[in-house]
Amino acid sequence: MKFKIILGFFLCFTMAFAGKAQETQHISKLEIGKKAKKNIDSRDSTVVMHIDTLIMKDNSSLSFYGKKNVKLTIGYAEIGNKATMYGTDGKNNGANFDIHANFQKLGSLYIIAKGDDAFNGTKTFPNGNGGKVKVTLTNGSIKPQTTNKKATNYIYGDVVAGGRAVNANTDLRNIYDRIKSAPTGLRGLPQGQIYSGSPGTEGTFELISTQ
Repeated sequence: MKFKIILGFFLCFTMAFAGKAQETQHISKLEIGKKAKKNIDSRDSTVVMHIDTLIMKDNSSLSFYGKKNVKLTIGYAEIGNKATMYGTDGKNNGANFDIHANFQKLGSLYIIAKGDDAFNGTKTFPNGNGGKVKVTLTNGSIKPQTTNKKATNYIYGDVVAGGRAVNANTDLRNIYDRIKSAPTGLRGLPQGQIYSGSPGTEGTFELISTQ
């Protein structure tokens, strides 16, 4: 009987914790001024957010650091020119974006979920993978275009892999230099790790219209 009570308490605690981790953050209005930056800060690797009204001025940015998955619903969006959404898991991998949006004004929006380079001998994570970016347009939304970045209504998903321009000779030379300059050999490298320089995997970008 005692075991069942403890087990039941443990299951309830686990379910409550899981529910909290997936809790939707609700913002009635988020306005990011010209050239301003807004970082969404939370401890969870997945963020689920509903923004009733999102206004991003020219060259503004909305960033998600340390996030594997970003689920974003936007009821009404006005986006200026060269606005940016950026997501990374903090380990060189781009975040996965699942965005449902109602664009009512759109200059140009860049969703950056690219893999970062490892910089062999200086970082402890390998070349990163690009994220999976999916943008679903809700009813009444402007339909963005993906071909002419100089025109209005432009949207672009940067999901390239890290390490695409790997130069093995340069990487090895940097590693040797760090080893020679270190007092005790491999201690000159982060945790003694040396990566092969293999590039990451390219991500995907989808633009879906429900109309």
